[in-house]
Amino acid sequence: MKKILFATSEAVPFIKTGGLADVAGALPKCFDKKYFDVRVILPKYGCMAQKWKDQMQYVTHFYMDIGSRNCYVGIMQMEYEGIQFYFIDNEYYFSGPQPYEGGPWDLEKFAYFSKAVLSVLPVLDFRPDIIHCHDWQTGLVPVYLHDSFQGGEFFRGIKTVITIHNLKFQGVWDVKTVQGITGLSDYYFAPDKLEAYKDANYLKGGIVFADAVTTVSNTYAEEIKTPFYGERLEGLMCARSNSLRGIVNGIDYKEYNPETDPYIVKNYNATTFRKEKVKNKIALQKELGLEQNKNTMMIGMVSRLTDQKGFDLVAYIMDELCQDAVQIVALGTGEARYENMFRHFDWKYHGKVSALIYYSEEMSHKVYASCDAFLMPSLFEPCGLSQLMSLRYGTVPIVRETGGLKDTVEPYNEYENTGTGFSFCNYNAHEMLGVIRNAERIYYDKKREWNKIVDRAMAADFSWEHSAGQYEEMYNWLIGE
Repeated sequence: MKKILFATSEAVPFIKTGGLADVAGALPKCFDKKYFDVRVILPKYGCMAQKWKDQMQYVTHFYMDIGSRNCYVGIMQMEYEGIQFYFIDNEYYFSGPQPYEGGPWDLEKFAYFSKAVLSVLPVLDFRPDIIHCHDWQTGLVPVYLHDSFQGGEFFRGIKTVITIHNLKFQGVWDVKTVQGITGLSDYYFAPDKLEAYKDANYLKGGIVFADAVTTVSNTYAEEIKTPFYGERLEGLMCARSNSLRGIVNGIDYKEYNPETDPYIVKNYNATTFRKEKVKNKIALQKELGLEQNKNTMMIGMVSRLTDQKGFDLVAYIMDELCQDAVQIVALGTGEARYENMFRHFDWKYHGKVSALIYYSEEMSHKVYASCDAFLMPSLFEPCGLSQLMSLRYGTVPIVRETGGLKDTVEPYNEYENTGTGFSFCNYNAHEMLGVIRNAERIYYDKKREWNKIVDRAMAADFSWEHSAGQYEEMYNWLIGE
């Protein structure tokens, strides 16, 4: 039985700010329980829902030195959907109003968490073969394991993996502050270890000291070796390329299932979508005050409204696009200029454009189920989950060929009758518009072809089980079996 410990700063259903929580909460359930004992450890945040806190059992507590401080470490545990979760309890660090507050405070908090992850293992009498760390918040786990935990028999031979969910976030602050916080010696603050461009960098430490590095798609794993995507760590990514692999994230196929989804007006599946899917569109047009017409092509967007997601391209061609026979529904919040851009076009093309400047789980499901196409023109996208959800709902993705979008959406080829969506290569607004118009042409003039694209999209498998198999293979390789 191989023992794996996921160390993460968030996991569904306990706490979530982004896709990392989905991975840490959903993936552990998908491993073969005959061969893998996978457990998860995360902070016990004050801002978690009370119903989860009420279900946690106290295990024990002790004190741990870190830097010049002596800190309380409480351990709570609960089982959820067959997985053992551990929570590190410390009111001083984790009682804030949200999981991340920024600045050196977060670096101190997650240095404490990383050291506590290792310190609690002998107390729990759980010796993992592999500690699987996620993002910069747990970047110091491999560093501490290498540093102060190598003495005893218990820790010898434990392997570490670090998964990069988004290379943009690295946990960077000045060396002097980080050295004070972590208590690590000068040895670690050299350019071949934690130091990068005169600062200390948690993620870099994790990448240098982990036994294997993964990221959330094959293309992103290649892209981050180049200056454009490498966020100044491309040299290190090239140096570690033998240990670097990409494994695409999945989505929860129970939660995102058009056949059973409680949020949508009319359930449907791969056989019935031709008749039933359109009923969701009519209902959404009615709800949003758009012109009700089952034949009009509806394009959806569900996203954070930021530069990364390609909204500067959308802003550039929006007036042109609105001359076409399409409707546009955008759901999300983010930078004020994009929120206002969508509000402006909602006002200017009322009845054609609907700007929903908020976030709601229920409305996101309605958009995935009702639209004909889904637009995702990202500048970079480590994995991306929205395109996987739209494939699942038979809503044809139109994406830029980057990161996980390139790996999961096969571009339509009308001569070979293949493909699950449409894609464009260069980060260029008119190249995007050309591809959207090509999709419109197929939608309006070749309806049977369009429906076959939907068939193939709904048949694609991006469930977590699929990814879990690739992680199992990597774990076996690391343990040497």
